[in-house]
Amino acid sequence: MSPLPADPSSQSDHETTPLLGNVAAPRPEESIHRGPTSDDQSQVNMFWEELWILAKYALPVFGAHLLEYSLVIASVVSIGHISTTALAAISLGSMTAGVTGFSIIQGLASALDTLLPSAWTSPQPQLVGLWAQRMTIVMSISLVVSHLFEFTAPKRSADEEVPDSFSKPMFLIWFNAEKILIFFKQDQQVAQLAGIYLRWVSIGLPGLFMIPTRIVMVVAPINVLLNWLLVWGPEPFGLGFIGAPIATAISFNLISISSVLCGVFLAPHTAWHPISRRMLTGFRILVNLGLSGVGQTASEWWAWELVTLAASLLGPVALATQSVLLVSAATTNQAPLALSIASTVRIGNLLGEQKGKRAGVAANASIMLAFMTALIFSAMFLVFRFQWAYIFNSDPEVVKLVASILPLVALFQVFDGIAGVTAGILRAEGKQFLGALLNARYAIFSMFLLRDLEYYTLRNSAYYIFGIPLGVYLAFSKHYDLDGLWLGLTFSLVYCAVIGTWVCLRTDWDSQVRKVLQRLKEEDRRRVEDERRYAVAALQ
Repeated sequence: MSPLPADPSSQSDHETTPLLGNVAAPRPEESIHRGPTSDDQSQVNMFWEELWILAKYALPVFGAHLLEYSLVIASVVSIGHISTTALAAISLGSMTAGVTGFSIIQGLASALDTLLPSAWTSPQPQLVGLWAQRMTIVMSISLVVSHLFEFTAPKRSADEEVPDSFSKPMFLIWFNAEKILIFFKQDQQVAQLAGIYLRWVSIGLPGLFMIPTRIVMVVAPINVLLNWLLVWGPEPFGLGFIGAPIATAISFNLISISSVLCGVFLAPHTAWHPISRRMLTGFRILVNLGLSGVGQTASEWWAWELVTLAASLLGPVALATQSVLLVSAATTNQAPLALSIASTVRIGNLLGEQKGKRAGVAANASIMLAFMTALIFSAMFLVFRFQWAYIFNSDPEVVKLVASILPLVALFQVFDGIAGVTAGILRAEGKQFLGALLNARYAIFSMFLLRDLEYYTLRNSAYYIFGIPLGVYLAFSKHYDLDGLWLGLTFSLVYCAVIGTWVCLRTDWDSQVRKVLQRLKEEDRRRVEDERRYAVAALQ
């Protein structure tokens, strides 16, 4: 959710840093763990070793993601103290940005979570650079196509009921967000401010492609200063509401420019692949994994957009409260999110090293670590529930409503963390499509129609069939209001966590090793064919 994630758990998988830039996955000879790593060890010893390795992998990623997410927190805090309406507007605007833009970018990039770890530990680490080059092409094309739609999509007549932006992607939706939100019965003032927010934050969209840790450490404090200066600073700098999205856009582009400069002049080129025609091949597997990643990311983000729309129908106070709760849950979710990425990298590395048994133990350790971490954050929400809202807003109604719902958010944390980590394990196995199905729950009868339950058992009722309908029913029919929406979502995450854990525990890890080897063999075959073709061309 960037700049305000549509779903704390979805960053699971968009994270806005789905690549290995934040995780310095060591080559086998540089392993951070110097003890025995044989699959012949006892599972108990392996479990504790993997628990420690995962923690060391996850901690720097957690710090990076927390710094990255501080770009969001700074905007929400600075705007939240302007007014309750402004806080509601940034919630609505950020959700729209996440669903129509950021979730797509992050979902496409998640393909590299599957491809890079095993490539890095293979005999050909240069494949990391090659896949990165290919992904850069895919990302660039997606952004260019979005711009083309903005300028070439046909206009509708002024008297048509549905806003013309429904037929166009990303930027045009953002620049016409006010009309779309009013069409969905949103408060006019909130819709107007949300539209302003989206127009300004769109400037920072290209900057989301790369967010390395060290650069974020520099940019995050700059972003805090920019938020203060552009929102609350003296004239002519203090701009009020629009200052926050401008600060966010500037920060994202600073990150992008700095990333390119560091990559060219400072970063070691161990895994860099020379620019060649090979970067124009291999798009099929990249696009397939990327689109599945979009399905996994967007299916949850879009679900949370529906929840936000439902919350907005309860009024600006409820929407502002939803913003506080969601930012709070997403902030603490950076820990299981980091663990999810660490699990993807660690398990991917082990599969690349043909250590299937240890990969399975690492998966179990990551689930346990997620559970313990979530318990700590749940306790924090319970202890400070009466003071928590003052960080974002001083409206007594918002403070009271936040305090009443935080115990439910505390319960939500536990199952959200487990569900996110299991999604990371599935990503390491190349099962983004399964993850998307686990989030979307499209086919209610699939349990009876599909034989391979390990790969295709679906958590049929979690969000779209169970969680959201239940939440809307409790909120509007039973008058539970915002509590009802969070009850529905919590029940759905319980189901997600249970089924995701079940699928991971039943994985055949030896089979996953064979799949990785097959993928590397295919890449090696393509490399040999290219070299032969280039040699023949050179002789002609």
